[in-house]
Amino acid sequence: MKEQVVSKEELIQLFENQIIEDTGRGWLKEGKVIDIIALHDIEPKFLQDVTNAKFYKLIIKGNK
Repeated sequence: MKEQVVSKEELIQLFENQIIEDTGRGWLKEGKVIDIIALHDIEPKFLQDVTNAKFYKLIIKGNK
């Protein structure tokens, strides 16, 4: 599996430029299924909003 860490701003740009596509059943990047994991600076028990991370890890899993 290939991994990439991007900032929140970079992730937004990837969606806006349609490099990452939301299919309604998952996310695709370059025709491959990916997972998007929020990377937080605080312990998970203190998280209020999982979408408000500074960085995200993209994990390319495979073909659609």
